[in-house]
Amino acid sequence: MNNKEKGDLGERIAEKFLTSQKYEIIARKFRKRTGEIDLVAKDTVQNQLVFVEVKLRQSFKFGMPEESITHFKKEKIINTALHFLAENNLRNLSSWRIDLIAVKLAGDGRLNEIKQIKNIIYGGY
Repeated sequence: MNNKEKGDLGERIAEKFLTSQKYEIIARKFRKRTGEIDLVAKDTVQNQLVFVEVKLRQSFKFGMPEESITHFKKEKIINTALHFLAENNLRNLSSWRIDLIAVKLAGDGRLNEIKQIKNIIYGGY
Protein backbone atom coordinates (compact mmCIF):
# COMPACT_ATOMS: atom_id res chain seq x y z
CA MET A 1 0.00 0.00 0.00
CA ASN A 2 1.48 3.37 -1.02
CA ASN A 3 1.28 6.57 1.04
CA LYS A 4 -1.77 7.92 -0.80
CA GLU A 5 -3.66 4.67 -0.26
CA LYS A 6 -2.71 4.71 3.43
CA GLY A 7 -3.87 8.31 3.72
CA ASP A 8 -7.18 7.52 2.04
CA LEU A 9 -7.67 4.50 4.32
CA GLY A 10 -6.95 6.59 7.42
CA GLU A 11 -9.43 9.23 6.30
CA ARG A 12 -12.17 6.64 5.66
CA ILE A 13 -11.59 5.13 9.12
CA ALA A 14 -11.64 8.61 10.71
CA GLU A 15 -14.83 9.54 8.87
CA LYS A 16 -16.62 6.40 10.10
CA PHE A 17 -15.40 7.11 13.63
CA LEU A 18 -16.59 10.73 13.53
CA THR A 19 -20.03 9.87 12.16
CA SER A 20 -20.42 7.28 14.93
CA GLN A 21 -19.70 10.11 17.40
CA LYS A 22 -22.52 12.27 15.94
CA TYR A 23 -20.35 14.44 13.68
CA GLU A 24 -21.62 15.54 10.28
CA ILE A 25 -19.01 15.50 7.51
CA ILE A 26 -19.05 18.82 5.63
CA ALA A 27 -16.02 18.46 3.32
CA ARG A 28 -13.23 16.05 2.44
CA LYS A 29 -9.71 16.94 1.31
CA PHE A 30 -10.17 20.71 1.26
CA ARG A 31 -7.13 21.96 -0.67
CA LYS A 32 -5.61 25.38 -1.07
CA ARG A 33 -2.09 26.53 -1.81
CA THR A 34 -1.60 26.87 1.95
CA GLY A 35 -2.25 23.15 2.48
CA GLU A 36 -4.93 20.51 2.83
CA ILE A 37 -7.43 19.71 5.53
CA ASP A 38 -8.39 16.04 5.54
CA LEU A 39 -11.93 16.44 6.87
CA VAL A 40 -14.20 19.30 7.86
CA ALA A 41 -17.00 18.24 10.17
CA LYS A 42 -19.68 19.65 12.41
CA ASP A 43 -19.67 18.48 16.01
CA THR A 44 -23.44 18.35 16.45
CA VAL A 45 -23.19 17.91 20.22
CA GLN A 46 -21.03 21.00 20.84
CA ASN A 47 -22.28 22.82 17.73
CA GLN A 48 -18.74 23.53 16.51
CA LEU A 49 -17.06 23.37 13.15
CA VAL A 50 -14.09 21.00 13.35
CA PHE A 51 -11.10 20.86 11.00
CA VAL A 52 -9.66 17.36 11.22
CA GLU A 53 -6.11 16.23 10.51
CA VAL A 54 -5.83 12.44 10.14
CA LYS A 55 -2.59 10.59 10.81
CA LEU A 56 -2.28 6.85 10.22
CA ARG A 57 0.57 4.66 11.39
CA GLN A 58 1.17 0.97 10.93
CA SER A 59 4.57 1.04 12.57
CA PHE A 60 6.04 3.48 15.02
CA LYS A 61 9.46 3.68 13.37
CA PHE A 62 8.79 7.37 12.73
CA GLY A 63 6.95 8.01 16.00
CA MET A 64 3.35 8.09 17.11
CA PRO A 65 0.77 9.71 14.80
CA GLU A 66 0.23 12.63 17.17
CA GLU A 67 3.96 13.40 17.23
CA SER A 68 3.92 14.26 13.52
CA ILE A 69 1.98 17.51 14.00
CA THR A 70 4.73 20.10 14.11
CA HIS A 71 4.35 23.82 14.73
CA PHE A 72 4.79 24.35 10.96
CA LYS A 73 2.01 21.82 10.19
CA LYS A 74 -0.31 23.52 12.71
CA GLU A 75 0.29 26.87 10.98
CA LYS A 76 -0.56 25.34 7.59
CA ILE A 77 -3.78 23.86 9.00
CA ILE A 78 -4.80 27.19 10.55
CA ASN A 79 -4.18 29.09 7.31
CA THR A 80 -6.12 26.53 5.29
CA ALA A 81 -8.97 26.59 7.83
CA LEU A 82 -9.14 30.38 7.48
CA HIS A 83 -9.47 29.94 3.69
CA PHE A 84 -12.34 27.50 4.25
CA LEU A 85 -14.08 29.95 6.59
CA ALA A 86 -13.65 32.81 4.10
CA GLU A 87 -14.85 30.80 1.09
CA ASN A 88 -17.95 29.69 2.97
CA ASN A 89 -18.78 33.12 4.44
CA LEU A 90 -18.03 31.87 7.94
CA ARG A 91 -15.38 34.46 8.90
CA ASN A 92 -17.44 35.53 11.91
CA LEU A 93 -17.93 31.98 13.14
CA SER A 94 -16.67 32.06 16.71
CA SER A 95 -16.75 28.38 17.53
CA TRP A 96 -14.34 26.19 15.59
CA ARG A 97 -11.39 24.00 16.45
CA ILE A 98 -8.75 21.74 14.96
CA ASP A 99 -8.67 18.08 16.00
CA LEU A 100 -6.33 15.20 15.26
CA ILE A 101 -7.54 11.68 14.59
CA ALA A 102 -4.69 9.24 15.24
CA VAL A 103 -5.25 5.87 13.56
CA LYS A 104 -3.01 2.96 14.48
CA LEU A 105 -3.07 -0.25 12.46
CA ALA A 106 -1.79 -3.65 13.53
CA GLY A 107 0.91 -5.34 11.45
CA ASP A 108 -1.74 -7.24 9.50
CA GLY A 109 -3.56 -4.01 8.58
CA ARG A 110 -6.45 -4.31 11.01
CA LEU A 111 -7.48 -1.32 13.11
CA ASN A 112 -5.58 -1.40 16.39
CA GLU A 113 -6.56 1.95 17.91
CA ILE A 114 -8.24 5.22 17.00
CA LYS A 115 -7.91 8.30 19.15
CA GLN A 116 -9.36 11.78 18.77
CA ILE A 117 -7.32 14.60 20.22
CA LYS A 118 -9.44 17.72 20.37
CA ASN A 119 -8.19 21.25 19.89
CA ILE A 120 -4.58 20.45 19.01
CA ILE A 121 -3.71 24.12 18.53
CA TYR A 122 -4.38 25.11 22.14
CA GLY A 123 -3.20 22.06 24.00
CA GLY A 124 -4.66 18.71 23.08
CA TYR A 125 -1.53 16.65 23.64
